[in-house]
Amino acid sequence: MPLALWKKNLYVCWFGAFATAAGMSQIVPFLPLYIAKLGIHDTAEIERWAGLVFGATFFVSALVSPLWGTLADKYGRKPMLLRAGLGMSIVIFLMAFVQNVYQLFALRLIMGTVAGFIPASIILVATQTPRSHSGWALGVLSTGGVSGSLIGPLVGGALSEYIGMRMVFIDTSVFLFCAFLASLIFIREKFVPPVKKGPSFHEVWGILPHAGLFLAMIITTFMVQLANMSIQPIITVYVKILTPNASHIEMISGIVVASAGIASVIAAPMLGKLSDRIGPRRVLLFALIFTGIVFIPQAFVTDPWQLTALRFLLGLATAGILPSINTIVKQMAPENITGRLFGYNQSAQFLGTLGGSLLGSHIAAAFGIKYVFFSTSSLLFVNAAWVVLSTLLAKRKRKENWAKPGL
Repeated sequence: MPLALWKKNLYVCWFGAFATAAGMSQIVPFLPLYIAKLGIHDTAEIERWAGLVFGATFFVSALVSPLWGTLADKYGRKPMLLRAGLGMSIVIFLMAFVQNVYQLFALRLIMGTVAGFIPASIILVATQTPRSHSGWALGVLSTGGVSGSLIGPLVGGALSEYIGMRMVFIDTSVFLFCAFLASLIFIREKFVPPVKKGPSFHEVWGILPHAGLFLAMIITTFMVQLANMSIQPIITVYVKILTPNASHIEMISGIVVASAGIASVIAAPMLGKLSDRIGPRRVLLFALIFTGIVFIPQAFVTDPWQLTALRFLLGLATAGILPSINTIVKQMAPENITGRLFGYNQSAQFLGTLGGSLLGSHIAAAFGIKYVFFSTSSLLFVNAAWVVLSTLLAKRKRKENWAKPGL
């Protein structure tokens, strides 16, 4: 039996997401070292530039994501994959030849304007997949990005040591060019261009059947990414506090970080199938509550292996959050504005990544690392309550519309 078109597209997008995440995660952990090689030697200056160079891409991406989403609605989702894959490949190739940190910063800004292969993959898979399989498909797609993020730092570290950091950028560029070629050759999209001009920003909110629920999804995406990124940059510091005399801090920290990713790869397809059966809102709610609970004991661990076990449980829970949100957005989105709605949601994710990396380090510096876990858990519980309220309001509105004459 021939493979359905939507499954072919899913597997190609999975490969593209894997290649993109593996490529990008090869270079991000080593940006401070690259900045030092570009002539910045003061530690405080390296840290400041590392924050600027890292954050520049996410900030610009947050601004332009709705634009790319709108263009996806107008011209199709495949062109957005090609634009992102080729654009990112060229920009990262140029990063291998920069001579100072200002050139690197400028290219990271440009990177933010062309980036977005994984968001474009999400839009294409969401719009091409039958509703009965959308949760599973989006769950499977998420494992591509997570798997790439796990492998990328290992490959980047080895290449950096043996062939030099500049060659890592070239290698990353090759990864992204492979994602571009795979999309160009194998992706087949059934896209019908819209006859009418798309609605304005204000008209979009009037078209949405449940604007309040969509807003709750945007906030949830922001909060979850904020929670993840508030912890991620300080894991190594926390491991060092737990084992001050250990001789392999970097390796232990890598295991701790990887445990959550491995759990997500295992759980995401299963939770996606579950959301197809019982509904993505239930999976999302339980995942948010469980994630909030698991964050708390991480503040009380006494050794890194306890932390590793809890991070694994965390990965099992978070695996169901973003795919469930994407499924909900897909279900509520009218066809002519699907890309734009996903663009808004992706902006929230980029802002959460940027905000979380800043928030976690500031809370840790002001109050201690334990309070990062407490504050993150509190935000997730509040967010879960808001999701419940938004869902109840959406159900009430739907009942009221059904009760109106002629509806």
